[in-house]
Amino acid sequence: MSLTFHRVGFAPDLVDYRAALELQQEVHRRVVAGERDNTLLLLEHPPVYTAGRRTEPHEYPYDGTEVVPIGRGGKLTYHGPGMLIGYPIVRLPVPIDVVRFVRQLEQVLVAVLADLGVAATTVEGRSGAWVLADERGPDRKIAAIGVQVSRRATMHGFALNCSNDLRPFGKIIPCGITDASVTSISAETGRLVTPADVVGRVEQEFSARAAELCEQFTPAGAPAPLPRPTAVG
Repeated sequence: MSLTFHRVGFAPDLVDYRAALELQQEVHRRVVAGERDNTLLLLEHPPVYTAGRRTEPHEYPYDGTEVVPIGRGGKLTYHGPGMLIGYPIVRLPVPIDVVRFVRQLEQVLVAVLADLGVAATTVEGRSGAWVLADERGPDRKIAAIGVQVSRRATMHGFALNCSNDLRPFGKIIPCGITDASVTSISAETGRLVTPADVVGRVEQEFSARAAELCEQFTPAGAPAPLPRPTAVG
């Protein structure tokens, strides 16, 4: 197999961020060791802010909300119910090209959004998927991307805004960007679109592009079951 999918938990069974991080680390260890195939973890988190390596102290939420520092690139962002979180833990082809991998993730998300009726694109100098400025407002970020590469394998990944409350982004400067806004699939289409509605299409697009995204290899032996993080509801 080239890429396997693991649906960890969706509303109402939200997955604690720290528990999901531990799961990522375990999957990463197995992928690096050749014990498990390239894996995409898919889930929803309860509300949490995470700070990438470039986050400055003054960018933390002004109300003292807890922030989890992590090893991905980028700055401060928010995860919460209604966002489809994807953690692709894959071996990158040689030569390692992290920027290329990020661009590929963007194209996956842009393709998924097009199928859902959202005309998203990429923006030069900014990661993620965007809806460009129109009569409704300035450029709007609809999906964030931040990755980390260790021992040739990736961690962290993307957050696709589906039906989430956008107000928590107002407490921070999302990803350090001051001249744009955020949006969601539901906000753009005028209909409720949840992560559960989108996850199958995301899996299809990743499957179609797996040969480009990750190194193909055969894991040694049958994969051991993954631990299941406790849902927080």
